[in-house]
Amino acid sequence: MRISLQVKPAHRKEVLDDQRHLKMASSAHAYVRGNTIRFYEWLSKGNAPASLPSGPPIWICGDCHVGNLGPVANLDGQVEIQIRDLDQTVIGNPAHDLLRLGLSLAMAARSSDLPGVTTAFMLEAMIDGYLGELSSRHKKPDVNQIAPIQKVMQEAFNRKWKHLAEERIEDVTPTIPLGKRFWSLTGDEREHLRKFFEGEKARKLVQCLHQCDEGQPIQMLDAAYWMKGCSSLGRLRYAVLVGVGKKNRHGFRMIDIKEATRAAAPTAPNVEMPANNAERVVAGALALSPFLGERMLSSTFAGRQVVVRELRPQDMKFELAALTQQEAILSARLFASVVGKAHARQMSPDVRQAWAKQIKSRHSRGLEAPGWLWTSVVSLVADHEASYLEHCRQYALSRVG
Repeated sequence: MRISLQVKPAHRKEVLDDQRHLKMASSAHAYVRGNTIRFYEWLSKGNAPASLPSGPPIWICGDCHVGNLGPVANLDGQVEIQIRDLDQTVIGNPAHDLLRLGLSLAMAARSSDLPGVTTAFMLEAMIDGYLGELSSRHKKPDVNQIAPIQKVMQEAFNRKWKHLAEERIEDVTPTIPLGKRFWSLTGDEREHLRKFFEGEKARKLVQCLHQCDEGQPIQMLDAAYWMKGCSSLGRLRYAVLVGVGKKNRHGFRMIDIKEATRAAAPTAPNVEMPANNAERVVAGALALSPFLGERMLSSTFAGRQVVVRELRPQDMKFELAALTQQEAILSARLFASVVGKAHARQMSPDVRQAWAKQIKSRHSRGLEAPGWLWTSVVSLVADHEASYLEHCRQYALSRVG
């Protein structure tokens, strides 16, 4: 479907649904990234091996694929690779993050036309990187050894506001031009947004982000409905351009307002977790990705639970394509170490040691990756490949009809 430059609010759902199906049909890896529910359906149907470990109940990403890992900046401008999307975060079993990451890495290898043996090496490296973060004795993966990741990290370190403006809104003027990604608002939506940014909660967030005096005013300069992502298509989503200080002398901020919905990821039994979905996302972000969490708040907008976060120029994603075998293996170790660090910071030394012991149990003969991980990833790849082909068939039939 060709997207008109002016998508009317009444037609949003139709266009968003079509775009989601189109994105998921573009590749098997894209299908995996955009279909978290399929992954948890596989788990709920008892497909996981009996040896799947049950780790300590901690905050997990819940949708731990490679597209949700990338450089993230904190308030002081420091940049680290962290988890960058926490919509599915819950207090759950950390093994679920490992399975989802393993599936994503396997599909990335297939998309790069790498031989199957590479997947085995990647899972070995993945476990090595993850366990390294549970131990005090490990060597940090070197991003400089992975060309596509080094390139993105270097770009992230050098990016400024003008780069974000040029990427997101096409120029550095304080307007959001309507087009393929940004759509017009209704009068009610614009008024709701204006009142929201006049409120105390939003004002304090923007002032904190900008590290300016509390007395500085903020002003909503422009806003638009935002078509972004794949799994989030269909949810309430707005991009808002905010000016800080009189005559915007303290600069601009681009704010993302995203509806928070119920997570597909299962919750660990007998744990206390915010019932409000927006509060859940922010709590998970603070635990797993503090650089991102400190730039977020939970709120309500037009009766919906929403997460409000500032977009920073350094926040980017990795697009892994045409990887060499060595790059794929090193990437697996690096990404798993990021997840391991996010998990480990929530555990005491004794809990980390016990969890590492569980992970390493029941290894396959001659394979360093645990048997439960290898068996699960093989089954998941087969399940998602078949589901992806069926999705493509159904999408093709809908286009013909």
